[in-house]
Amino acid sequence: MTARPQYATDYPAAPARFAAGDRVRVRRAYPLGHIRTPHYIRGQTGVIERWCGNFPVPEELAQMRTGLPAQPLYRVRFVQREVWADYRGRPEDVIEIEIFQHWLEAA
Repeated sequence: MTARPQYATDYPAAPARFAAGDRVRVRRAYPLGHIRTPHYIRGQTGVIERWCGNFPVPEELAQMRTGLPAQPLYRVRFVQREVWADYRGRPEDVIEIEIFQHWLEAA
């Protein structure tokens, strides 16, 4: 069965490398400029919840470039107590963040 994005687009796009259930790590990088990936999640490991679709990269659009080829955008689920060492909520609490593929690597 082939995975399908939640939202289909017609942009020329990079192929999706991950599927729901895959464990991924967010790259620990700190480039200058407009970055959509929150600092606090970089270096963290999570699980792909869904593939949202392929979209132009906002980091490139902010520099007046096309943002193409479009990159797959995923919703990634992180366990909050693994993100914040002092988290006092329930152990099963999660945070979900949409992250572009070029920020992710297999965990």
